[in-house]
Amino acid sequence: MIYVCSLSRLAETVERSGARHVVTLINEGTPVERPAVVTLDNHLRIGINDIVEAADGLVLAGSPHVETLLGFVQRWDRAAPLVIHCYAGISRSTAAAFVTACALAPHRDERSVAEALRRASPTATPNARLVRLADDHLGREGRMVRAVDGIGRGAFAAEGEPFVLALD
Repeated sequence: MIYVCSLSRLAETVERSGARHVVTLINEGTPVERPAVVTLDNHLRIGINDIVEAADGLVLAGSPHVETLLGFVQRWDRAAPLVIHCYAGISRSTAAAFVTACALAPHRDERSVAEALRRASPTATPNARLVRLADDHLGREGRMVRAVDGIGRGAFAAEGEPFVLALD
């Protein structure tokens, strides 16, 4: 199971879910307190801004970020849930959850994963750059991009509610 949340709900979501692995996608310099039950080796922090095009002073997601994410989630033993979070729990984290589900359940149709994401979170608006980079890396020939485009932008919110995305 993949749990997705905002930074402000991280500790609560880890406790409630029993997760022992966490992925943080957040701006460099933003303080993040790793929950005590998550070891340093089981916490991946990717320092990127929530942007889709280069901008001065901001960190645009690149292929190395996606490769690091994929390597981390492929090493996840799935004995306990994984929590993925960003600042608001709306864009970077939902993209990473979608990417993770597509990578770890390659038999699933990308559209069905995107539709499950939408059902789980009406506010999910996956970061298009992360999705495109992962689509290229996984050789999905644009299917991940089209699937996310198909669910459209999520409902406006300042912060998303925590939700669960199943792998199967």
